[in-house]
Formats: sequence, structure tokens, C-alpha cells
Amino acid sequence: MRIQGLRAVILIVAWVLPGVVMAEEDSAEVVLQRMQQAYHQLNFELTLIEFSQGQLEPKRLTRGHLNGQVLTHLTHLNGRPREFVQRDDETSFFDASHSGYTLKDANLPGLFYRLQQVSLPPMLEHYDAVLAGRSRVLGRVAQVVRLVPRAPGYYGYVLWLDQESGLLVKLDTLNQDATVVEQSMGVALKISDTPSPLVNELKIASLPPAMSVTDVYPMPQQPLPWHIGWLPDGFQLRSQDRHKLPITEQPVDYLMLSNGLVDISVYIAKAGAEADMNQQLIRQGATHLLSLMNPRQVEITVVGAIPADTARQIAESIAYDEASSTAP
Repeated sequence: MRIQGLRAVILIVAWVLPGVVMAEEDSAEVVLQRMQQAYHQLNFELTLIEFSQGQLEPKRLTRGHLNGQVLTHLTHLNGRPREFVQRDDETSFFDASHSGYTLKDANLPGLFYRLQQVSLPPMLEHYDAVLAGRSRVLGRVAQVVRLVPRAPGYYGYVLWLDQESGLLVKLDTLNQDATVVEQSMGVALKISDTPSPLVNELKIASLPPAMSVTDVYPMPQQPLPWHIGWLPDGFQLRSQDRHKLPITEQPVDYLMLSNGLVDISVYIAKAGAEADMNQQLIRQGATHLLSLMNPRQVEITVVGAIPADTARQIAESIAYDEASSTAP
């Protein structure tokens, strides 16, 4: 049935006007605060699909509250079994390719989940949050918020927040040309007054003993002989240590950079005899891995959800401090 004339105009106005009124009543920051409150307070199950480079990855996120404890389960629905379990501030990682382990104060992997936890005021020092009207996701009305980077070298983001509950139901990651490089989109959402049976199972599940980062990497934080000549505005060196990579046992100097929302890992190691001297760039969705050899025959690898040019500028700016002799 076609709707024409005055009736069509009335329907358009009825759709747009409530969004305008909401924009006047609530700032983008308030809407984001409501998103985080919903994530922390509601019992829900969200099935979503992550789309990147032409591939679809279905996942299911289940979260609930039981006897004062918050429990979360994230599982990959296709391919090799991978799942994550959170009980309060402890996160267990399970993958068919290696033994499971539990870390204290660890987050679920991915920006979709990081946005639920990050402190908003520091984040909004680097992004402008802009209300962008309303749309529909899952057949439900959603408030759209754009996070626009205030400086070059960042991705931008578009968030769709369920208007009724406040939950994040869709997330686009945009490059500087406003092209979507990665997308997480909900395809089914169930909100309930009581936690799901799975949450009850998580409460009593036997999980690996929790370890802290210092348990995994017992060497204390130490100054390393590397100077980072360039970072995107807002990124800072948050931690540094020297440890061995899993599986290969290769010793590396490790630097972790962050702007509060996005983390960048930098690995610095001696080049082996068969090392590839050419620059290598691998992309997986929004994440780039860039590896290059510097003039000292040291391999520098930068990994993070950042544009390729940003990763390259960081890697090329890293220099050895000649006053130190503890480089790998």
C-alpha cells in the first residue's frame, strides 16, 4: 500500500519530531551515560554480527545479575570454539587452540564492549559526541550518536542506542573518508527481569584460577631505552615491560599506548637471521598490524585499531636512546 500526500508528510513529521525533542532534552553525553547504565544494570541477551572485510562473525552476549554478582558470557557462534566469561572483575578466556586462563581487571576484547566500561569524561576530551537523530535497529527505534575524532590519526564511530533500554545495539567504525571499516550489529535482543539460565550456570561454573598481569609477567615495570617521537594527540605511554612472547618464547620490549578508548601495542625485538626486511601490513577489520625493520636491524611491530598511516608514523618515529645499553 502506498502512502501519499498529507498522510505521508504527517508520518515523516511524527518520526522526526520526537528525535528533535529528545536531542533538546538530552545531550549526547547523557545518552552515552544511559548506555553504560543500561549495560551495567539490565539482564539481557544480544546476538550480534561483526562485519569486516567481507566476512561475518556471529556472536552472542549474555549478561545478568545474580545475588549481587555481575556475570557476562560472550561466545563466537561460528568456527573454532571461543568464549569469554566475566564474573565481576575477573575475565576467563577460552579458545580451542590453547588452555583457558583467567585475568583480573581484564575486559572483553573489542571496542563494542570497551565503550560500555570506559570513563566518559577523558574519552570526550578526544572525541566530539554529536546526536545524529534516530534510526531503526532490530525493528526498534534507536538514538544515533556520532563520536568524531578531534585530531587526525583516529577512527570515528557511530553508535545506535536502543531508545527504550539505552543498550548499544549497533556500532560502526569509520576511517577518515567516513567509510565503514568494521561494524557490529545486533540481530536479536532479549531483555528480562530475571537473569537467563546461562547466568545461573556461570555462577557455579569451575573456572581457571585468576591471575594478575604481574603473575603473567612477573618482571616489574621498567624504563626501556626507546623514545617515541610521534603519537596521535591524546595518546600516552601507559605501560612498558620486557617479556617473552607466548609460543615462540621470543624476548621483546613491549610498550602500551592508549587514549582511554583505544589501546596500541608496540613490540620491539632483535631481527632474526631470516627476518623479512620489507615492511609488512596486515589488516583485520579496523585493526592494523604493521611491522618494519629500523636502521639498527630491530623489528618494530605496531598493533591497534588505528589507521594504517597512524601505525606507520608511530613505528617510524621510534628511536633508540643511545644513553642506554639495555635494548633487545
